Amino acid sequence: MHSYLQTLEDSDTDKRQAAPEIIWKLGSEILFYHPKSNVETFNSFADRMKNIGVLNYLKISLQHALYLLHHGMLEDANRNLSKAETWRYGEKSSSQEVLLNLVQAYKGLLEYYTWSRKKMELSKLDEDDYAYAAKTRNMLSQSCKMSTNICALVKTPGVWDPFVKSYVEMLEFFGDQDGAREMLTNYAYDEKFPSNPNAHVYLYEFLKREKAPRAKLISVLKILHEIVPSHTLMLEFHTLLRKSETKEHQKLGLTVLFEVLDFAGCNKNITAWKYLAKYLKQILMESHQDWVEEEWKSRRNWWPAFHFSFFWAKSDWKADTDLACEKAFVAGILLGKGCKYFRYILKQDHETLKKKIKRMKKSVKKYTIVNPGVHT
Repeated sequence: MHSYLQTLEDSDTDKRQAAPEIIWKLGSEILFYHPKSNVETFNSFADRMKNIGVLNYLKISLQHALYLLHHGMLEDANRNLSKAETWRYGEKSSSQEVLLNLVQAYKGLLEYYTWSRKKMELSKLDEDDYAYAAKTRNMLSQSCKMSTNICALVKTPGVWDPFVKSYVEMLEFFGDQDGAREMLTNYAYDEKFPSNPNAHVYLYEFLKREKAPRAKLISVLKILHEIVPSHTLMLEFHTLLRKSETKEHQKLGLTVLFEVLDFAGCNKNITAWKYLAKYLKQILMESHQDWVEEEWKSRRNWWPAFHFSFFWAKSDWKADTDLACEKAFVAGILLGKGCKYFRYILKQDHETLKKKIKRMKKSVKKYTIVNPGVHT
């Protein structure tokens, strides 16, 4: 730390400008975690550091405000942000426009917090009550401030999830569906913004609330599928595709399920296995074996060990018999009745599942895509 303090007087401009930020980062981390540190000490350190190197003023002010928020000091954080919001230093301020927008946006979030509390209070009142109308007017005034503070930031390319969600909630509350839709559409599709799965999730959830047509919902989730094929919404995506009347969508519905189960984090997702088991049977009944074979071609060398080994059969049966049965059916369809996983589950003596296992055996015999006599 001492060497960095010396650097503040260094003749090298780059070193001199970098030193305050490093001192701030080191000092704030120490004060945040030190057992004898307190808010007053942190405030004093932050105020002193803001004035060492003007380019760090906004950044330190913002981090200072977040520290205060962490300690539940909302009013102090708001005052800190208000002070930072008015900061100017000649031409230097133009180079920190994004930081200024961020400071204003965090002020907007604080206003959102107040607004959301009033919204909760409003929900407890009768709409005919005079207090209801008064509180609604007050909330409208609050929302205008919030809108002003957040708007500039969310138009700047970046990932602004909490700000966008707050702003959209406010727009929806006041019935501005068009404004909310435009905001979410731009956030999801504007090429200047970085790829962000959440942007598509927010748009999908909004359209779902609006009861948008299935085709519109599918188009949004299709992009999310390309970004995060294991996302929890992919099971909803599959359902939408399965109900579609186009073969292209129905085929994609199978791909979606396989790709969800390609991920280790989803290998015990019983809903995904149930959907796959049911859909495989439906597809094969409709004579689309080529769809199944196309998906299985790239997986036949690694899925057996990944999902259908003898180890997994024992482990799954012990942990969740329903999961084991669904997986056994899929294993039988894809690998044939000689599959280790399928055979292990078939041999289990379980009174409740006896009929289910018997039906599964018949279905596998009828619909398996493996030629008789092939064992895996």
